[in-house]
Amino acid sequence: MKHDSIWLDGLNFSESPFLDQEIEVDVLIIGGGMTGLSTAYQLIDSKLKVALVEANLIGHGVTSKTTGKLTYLQEDIYSKIKKSRGLDASKSYYLAQREAIFEVQRIIQKHQIECNLSSVSSIAFTNDPKKVSSLKKEAELLRSFGATVEEGNRFPNGKECQYFISVSDTYVFHPLKYLKALKEIIEKSKIQIYERTRIESIDYRKGFYFCKTKQAFVKAKKVVLALHYPYFLFPFVMPGRVTLEKSYVGVLSVDKTYPFSAISVDQPVVSLRYHEDVKKYQFFLYGSHNICQKYNEKENFSPLLDKFSFYDYLWSNIDIITGDSLPYIGLIQDQLFLATGYNTWGMTNGSLAGEILKKQLQGMKTSYDDLFSPKRGVSFKNLLYFPVVFGSNIKAFASGIFFRNKSWYDGRVRFEKREDKDVAIYTDTKGVEHVVLAHCPHVHCNLIFNMEELTWDCPCHGSRFDMDGHCIEGPSNRDIGYKEQEK
Repeated sequence: MKHDSIWLDGLNFSESPFLDQEIEVDVLIIGGGMTGLSTAYQLIDSKLKVALVEANLIGHGVTSKTTGKLTYLQEDIYSKIKKSRGLDASKSYYLAQREAIFEVQRIIQKHQIECNLSSVSSIAFTNDPKKVSSLKKEAELLRSFGATVEEGNRFPNGKECQYFISVSDTYVFHPLKYLKALKEIIEKSKIQIYERTRIESIDYRKGFYFCKTKQAFVKAKKVVLALHYPYFLFPFVMPGRVTLEKSYVGVLSVDKTYPFSAISVDQPVVSLRYHEDVKKYQFFLYGSHNICQKYNEKENFSPLLDKFSFYDYLWSNIDIITGDSLPYIGLIQDQLFLATGYNTWGMTNGSLAGEILKKQLQGMKTSYDDLFSPKRGVSFKNLLYFPVVFGSNIKAFASGIFFRNKSWYDGRVRFEKREDKDVAIYTDTKGVEHVVLAHCPHVHCNLIFNMEELTWDCPCHGSRFDMDGHCIEGPSNRDIGYKEQEK
């Protein structure tokens, strides 16, 4: 069993250079996932000078953890949006998702991209009799938007549930084959991609953003934060606007695949899809929770492991959840743009962000500007929820301080002082010690060791580091290796 994404297995990206000199551009895109590459692709034919920087490797971040669905049937999201923002907002979101799916199809067809794109039906289901009526309302809402919605209780693979709704014009694909092709297309244009180039700070002076790396800086008129959890946004107060949801994904070999994907509206969420490449596989996602609530990853993976006896691949993923179920896409301030908060639907919304930002960066308006604006007001309901979000962060911060030595560490993790620095030490199965600084550089939360995936995880905002302290997921923009700090 591999504790890594199936999408990374056997897929070789040609690595782009890292940035080691000062450059000046019209637009700097920070982040090389679905959002960043989609935005860069959309700007190929513009008159703007564009560069993209990625802290690690293209596509190896959150995009590699997705289940790879291109669907507008997203649990009961339209009912949620109607409740938080109204009927018009709900319909606009529906139209935006349809547009995003069409755009991915268009790009794949135009460039003849081989990425296992497959037409499937999408299902939203429940096993709770009390939720049948609300799911029926979701179906009626979708029909009012023009969608063709079917109902039933038996999946194409023969399994049954209490009730489901389904639509047929949706897809699944291999997201990293798609990104690999986008990267190659972009690199043949005038847009330069830089990998292993982490932006450490952004300073706005006299109409320009000075974006500093370890070895150089980028001077840019406009900046796009195509980051999973942006870390240059103190005035935006991300922790007060979003929560982070962690989920667990297993992929297992099967004898037969079926042309559908499904997701429950129950808690815990259950999601599945099939994938066929060299072999046939089934994806199974289970056990989503707020990252501030559960820290024992062996225990958190257990419900997923109990479903099947063996998985070929196993990993966890973190999604950003907004209070009104709508993503943040657009201008924040002074030519600084943001795209994040996709509520687990990053494949459609990442592509959509590229389309929207293409126009906004060129001074044009779109019909979605107000709907997705990062500057939109916070509803009264969300204000009431703020103490819960804030309380969860305080709990996570305090837990790391007062309960560092978790019972599940089995003596292989310890914390101590070295030269007046708090360090954390993991001893691997060969007896080798891996020493890192014990605090996340983002807001100094105490790190927790993930005994299942062998990473240091921040329980406050989701930063992740490998066992030697290299940052593999933000919002941290620095490593925590102890030896690195000694240099």
